Amino acid sequence: MRRFVVLPLGLLLPLTALVHAAAREDIWMSVTLDGRKIGHMHNLREEGDGRVITTQTLDVRLERAGMSVGLVSSETSEETPAGKPLAFSSRSQLSGMETTTEGRVRDDGQAEVTTTVGGAKQTRTIAWPAGALLAEGLRLHGLKAGLASGTTYEDLAFQPSNAEAVKVTTRIRGKESVDLPGGRRELVAATQTIHLPGMPTATTGWVDTQQNVRKLVMDLLGFRLEMLACDRACATAPNQSADMLQHALLSAPRALSPTELRDGLAYTLTSLKREVPAEIPATDEQRVERDGMQIRVHIAPAGKSSTTDAPTAADRAPNAWLQSDASEIAKLAREGAGEAATDVAKMKALETFVRGYIREKNLSVGYASALEVAKTREGDCTEHAVLLAALGRSLGIPTRVVDGLAYTNSFGGAERVFVPHAWVHAWVDGRWQSFDAALNGFDAGHIALSVGDG
Repeated sequence: MRRFVVLPLGLLLPLTALVHAAAREDIWMSVTLDGRKIGHMHNLREEGDGRVITTQTLDVRLERAGMSVGLVSSETSEETPAGKPLAFSSRSQLSGMETTTEGRVRDDGQAEVTTTVGGAKQTRTIAWPAGALLAEGLRLHGLKAGLASGTTYEDLAFQPSNAEAVKVTTRIRGKESVDLPGGRRELVAATQTIHLPGMPTATTGWVDTQQNVRKLVMDLLGFRLEMLACDRACATAPNQSADMLQHALLSAPRALSPTELRDGLAYTLTSLKREVPAEIPATDEQRVERDGMQIRVHIAPAGKSSTTDAPTAADRAPNAWLQSDASEIAKLAREGAGEAATDVAKMKALETFVRGYIREKNLSVGYASALEVAKTREGDCTEHAVLLAALGRSLGIPTRVVDGLAYTNSFGGAERVFVPHAWVHAWVDGRWQSFDAALNGFDAGHIALSVGDG
């Protein structure tokens, strides 16, 4: 569920960066989810001493099955007046867990990036993506392109939160009348497609003649996320409850039997957003066939051979979320694996170990790293997944974290539903096999939607 919470700030950067140039711009926006106020957005742009500093802060509060989860996420970019990237930073606080990323772009085209997750710090050097822009560069490009109806242009927007760049396509639609808290305005509509791997996302923004964003809308997990420019008092007014997890449940057409869950199932999925077709990954347990807007997914838990990619060095290495080189993780890995001799036996032992090790099983933790989970021993499926993946890597077993849906007979008062879930892929016996420490192991009720590094 972390992806749903943290996506808005990174995705909305290109449009919210279209701010009219001035020594200081201070814009407040109210944030709503399906019409219910969940927080605010604050955009601040300051220019002086040969630098332009743009800071965007998103402060929202959501609920997951009745439990409140707060997120404060802030991104800052430092550039020259011409839009040349100099430095960037990102800070995210989610249910008391803090993540920071800081980077500085060197003259040789490299960037030094330091990421701190749960107090554990990692520094690495990356190549600055050719042509990637931060907030001021995106603003300047937007001004150059103009607001003439039919204008289309592309940017490569660098996201400080994950130190990666994403392609963004912008198309100017033309003038439209828009209702805002301060009254009706004539604004220019612009649509954007953010080309995230496997998950293209569309947003629509309405800007004034100076390209100040006054309204922004995107569909997210079946919700309508909306931002409206208003004064500070309006933006920071009290929030309303909005339970995203209940909204994300997917009803099954019928109950699934234990035999089906054990032996295998085929699902037919249809995308409700026809202009943005869904992308479902193929795995060694999941075969995917596409027929127009329909996707047929075959789940076979007992697959025998590998049909997808072999592990890479990154699947064995520690990272900011899977601190497999930490002494605390190494100790738990040895304890959890016990006397198991083979890699598959070690993963089964670790799966059982993590299931018992996390004592407080609740939804109050937004998203914690493996090292944080090792210390707090609490969390939901994501915490089970990152800890299990890190323990596997600590023993030299390549692992990946899977996000998707899992079937359950009942959840939160609903029956026969698929719920957002996370589990682990481990490379054992020559293929990627799934292990689920949060539920009673992996079965054909798991549909993978993405596979990553945690």
